[in-house]
Amino acid sequence: MEPPTGVWTSLGHFFLFLPYFVALLALGFIKGIIFAPIICLIMTIGNSAVVIGLWPAHVVWTYFCILSAKRLGPVMKVVGCVLFTPVLASWPIAIVVGSILGGLAYGFLGPMFGTFKAVGEGKTDKFKHCIIDGTWDTVQWSFTFVRDLGDVCLYSYFSILNDLRQGRPEGKLEIRVVYIPMAIFLGLLGLLVDFPVITVIALLKSPYMLFKGWHRLFQDCVGREGPFLETICVPFAGLAILLWPLAVAGAVLGSMVSGIILGLYAAVISYQESSFNLGLSFIVAALSIFDEYSNDVLDMPEGSCFPKPRYRRNPGLSASSSFSRVGSLRNAPSRSGSMRAPMIELKPLELLDNFFQECRRQGEFLVLEGLISVKEIEDPQSVSLPAYCTYQGLLRSAKANISGLVMTENGTEITPANRPKDTFYDWFLNPLLVLKDQIKAANLSESEEVYLGKLVLLSGNAEKLKNTNIGPPPESELRRAELEAIARRLLGITKSISRYPTYRRRFENIMKAISEELDKKDGSYRGPQTVPRSKSTFGRIFSSQKSFRTKTSNRGVRQEEARDVEIV
Repeated sequence: MEPPTGVWTSLGHFFLFLPYFVALLALGFIKGIIFAPIICLIMTIGNSAVVIGLWPAHVVWTYFCILSAKRLGPVMKVVGCVLFTPVLASWPIAIVVGSILGGLAYGFLGPMFGTFKAVGEGKTDKFKHCIIDGTWDTVQWSFTFVRDLGDVCLYSYFSILNDLRQGRPEGKLEIRVVYIPMAIFLGLLGLLVDFPVITVIALLKSPYMLFKGWHRLFQDCVGREGPFLETICVPFAGLAILLWPLAVAGAVLGSMVSGIILGLYAAVISYQESSFNLGLSFIVAALSIFDEYSNDVLDMPEGSCFPKPRYRRNPGLSASSSFSRVGSLRNAPSRSGSMRAPMIELKPLELLDNFFQECRRQGEFLVLEGLISVKEIEDPQSVSLPAYCTYQGLLRSAKANISGLVMTENGTEITPANRPKDTFYDWFLNPLLVLKDQIKAANLSESEEVYLGKLVLLSGNAEKLKNTNIGPPPESELRRAELEAIARRLLGITKSISRYPTYRRRFENIMKAISEELDKKDGSYRGPQTVPRSKSTFGRIFSSQKSFRTKTSNRGVRQEEARDVEIV
C-alpha cells in the first residue's frame, strides 16, 4: 500500500484513522485488564513454586561445587562463597517480585498487542480475531515461560555448576589478596560518585529524549514514513506514541543501573591494573563515557563536559570500545534510505525450528540403524544428537567452500550479514565459523570424517568408543589428538547452547516426534533399540552428505527458501 501524498491528504488519513485506533486501543485495554490478573497469578505461582522448591538444592550444590572446584584456589573459593551468598539469598525474592511485575505487564500488553496484530494485512474475519487474539495464546505463553524457567533451574544451573566442579586444575584461578581491599574501596567510591552523577545526567536529558521522540513519531505519522510506512505497522507505531513516556522512564532506569555497574567496575580496573590511581581515573572517565554515549544515542553534539583520563596501561583494553560510535544514530543510515532498501534477514525461530527438524531426521535414521538409542539421546546431560547434527552442518559448509554456515540439508546459508540480530547468535555464530574453518583446514579424509563423527556422536565416551567397531582411528597420534580436540570444542559449544531457555522444551518435542515416527514405521518398536553397528552403516551417513557439495554455492536465496527469510 502506497502512503498518501500531500499534506491535506495525509492529515485526512490521520484523522480518519484516529477513531479506528482508539476503538482498538479500548478493546485491547479491556482485554488487558481482564487477563493481567490471570497471567500474573499463573506466572507468580508457577515461578515461585519452581524457584522456592529448588532453592535449598541450589544453595547446597552451589557451595559444594565452589568448595570442591579444582580450578579455584583457597582464597578464590572463599570469595566465591561470599559473593554468591547475597545472590542466593535474594534470588527467590527477585523471582517473586519479577513474576508479579512481569506477569502484570505481559498480561496487560499481550492482549493489547494481539488486538492490534489481528487487523494486519492478510487476516480474514478481523472482528473475530480482534476479540480472540492475545487471550489464550498469552495464557499458553505464561505456562511456557514457567516451563522454561523450570528447565533453567533444574538442568542448566546444575550443568554449569558441574562443569565448574569437574573442571581441570590447569590454569588455576587465584586472587591476589593484597589488592582486594583497594579494589573494594574503589568500587564503593565509584558507586558513590558515578551512580548519582549518571542519574542526574539521565534525568536532565530525559525531557530532550521525550520531546525528540514524540516529534519524530508525530512527523512520521503525518508523513507516513518510518514505522508508519507499512499499514500493518501503523497500530503499533500509534501505540508507541502513547507508550513513549514509558520508554523514556525505562531509559532513565537503565541509566541508573549502568551507573551502578560503571561505578563498581572501578574495582575491576584497579585489580586488573594493580593500580589505585588508574581505578580513580576510571571513576572520572566513566562519567565521560556515559555522557558521550548518551549524546550519540540522542543525536546531540559530540563530546562531553567531563574529563576522560587514561585508565588502562594498554589502551587496547579500554572499556570504552564497548561504547563504539559504530552503532550510534549519528552514523546510522538515513530513515528513508533504510526503508527503501530492504534487507533480507533470517528469522531466528525458523532457524531453530529447522535445526531441530534436522535433529529429528538424523535421530530417526541413527536409531533405526542402531548407532544410538533413544535412551541415550533422551538423557538430559547428553548433547550427542544436536552436536552430531551441528558437525554435519559444519562439514557440509566446509566442503561447499562457502563463507557462512548451512546447518540443514538444502538450507539457507547463515552469514554475519544475514544472521538474526539476537545476541544469542553473536555468542555462537563466530565460534562455529572458526570451527568450520578448522575442519576445512584439516582436509579430512573419508575415514577421518567417519572417525570424527563417531567421536561427536558418542560424546567422547571411552567405553562406548571401545565397544563400537565403526572404523579405526588415524594412525598418527597427533592427527588423533587434533580430531579429539575438534570434537571436544564442538561438544562444549553444543552443551552451552543446550543450557539456554526453550532448548530443552524444543528438544523434548523432537524426541516425542522421533518415538511416534518410529512407532509408525515399525509397530514392534518399544523404545530404545540397538543393532550391530558396522563401519558401512556409519559410512552411509556421510555418503548421504556428499551430494550437497554440488548443491550449495555462494548464491542468493532460492524461491522455495523464501519462507526462511523476512523483509525488515
